Amino acid sequence: MDVTERELTDPWEGFLAAPARGSDLGVLVLSGSSGRIERERARLLARQGMTAVSIRWFGGPGQSPGICEIPLETFTTAVDFLRSNGAERIAVLGSSKGAEAALLTAVHEPRVDVVVAMSPTSRVWCNVGPGRDGEHRPWRSSWTWQGKAVPFVPLDDSWAPAEADGEPVAIRGWYELSERTFADLLPPAEIPVDKARADLLLVAGGDDAMWPSLRFAEQLARRRRSVGATVRLITRHDAGHRLRFPGESLAPASPRFRYGGTPEADARLGTVAWPHVLDALRNGN
Repeated sequence: MDVTERELTDPWEGFLAAPARGSDLGVLVLSGSSGRIERERARLLARQGMTAVSIRWFGGPGQSPGICEIPLETFTTAVDFLRSNGAERIAVLGSSKGAEAALLTAVHEPRVDVVVAMSPTSRVWCNVGPGRDGEHRPWRSSWTWQGKAVPFVPLDDSWAPAEADGEPVAIRGWYELSERTFADLLPPAEIPVDKARADLLLVAGGDDAMWPSLRFAEQLARRRRSVGATVRLITRHDAGHRLRFPGESLAPASPRFRYGGTPEADARLGTVAWPHVLDALRNGN
């Protein structure tokens, strides 16, 4: 399929890939804490007949340098953009912190028809990196809505990694400790996916070393099912945090973090999930 591409500069830096003949299906593609613009993933979706837009939602001009009090209106503006480019059906596909953003966007934006949340969380967490003031502390919400911080869970500063100095670190235990430490803050920070109009597809690996995304995904699924809402969960026990779809490059090794899984297992989960992703984007549950 012939695909057209365009770099975006306003109102945010981004990338658009679309079938040359156009499409009535628009997908907002969100990366996680890498902050990258997901050009390869957008192209992959465009070859499947969708208009795909990936944006830089932090770290760009006029934006917070870290994932700290990011306005969720950033993503509703992207929905506006997709609608203005002919999309009638709107999807948000996000990974990790991008999945957190995708879920929250669907809660607040009824025009979102489907969310694909990969390696998701079931609750809002604190900032990753500095805010506009350049400070990492005190802990603040990752997100705001209509100018107000979204309730969040902070991280327990007493946690220390078990890995030796200089080795990549698995931080899953930091999130698990923080859940216990701040148990009283969990309920208001839960992402109320039971209130979202959008269909929901969850993809998570059981060997995720960044945070317990499979357990989080199961919590999200129970929350949806408690009100009779639609949800699908795709998983493999041996996959980690960074699944890859067929045709995508393998994720590079990180000198800082352990993500769990293996490149082969992450690719297998992506291969298993891919037809479900396409079906959810095109048809819903």
